Amino acid sequence: MFGLGAQELLVILLIVLVLFGGSKLPDLAKSLGRSMKEFKKGIGAESEEEPAPKPQPAATADPQTVLACAYCKGSLEAGWSHCPRCGTPVAKEPHPPK
Repeated sequence: MFGLGAQELLVILLIVLVLFGGSKLPDLAKSLGRSMKEFKKGIGAESEEEPAPKPQPAATADPQTVLACAYCKGSLEAGWSHCPRCGTPVAKEPHPPK
């Protein structure tokens, strides 16, 4: 872990025993276990949260600039190369003559 062998861990345990005394060690280990449990629970809850959905762009009133995604049927503007909703590349369609 940190390059600690059995002898180093034994010395650390002996120092902790001298500092806190034999009667305090079970309480110290119990509180350490609780704090580790809460820490793991906090890390797990953070990963379970879903990211906020990205706001969808407002559709424009001009029907020539609004396209639909072939995969998710979301609205697309003419200059977009990928759908912001699903990430599918937009098929380039020829524009009607003006």
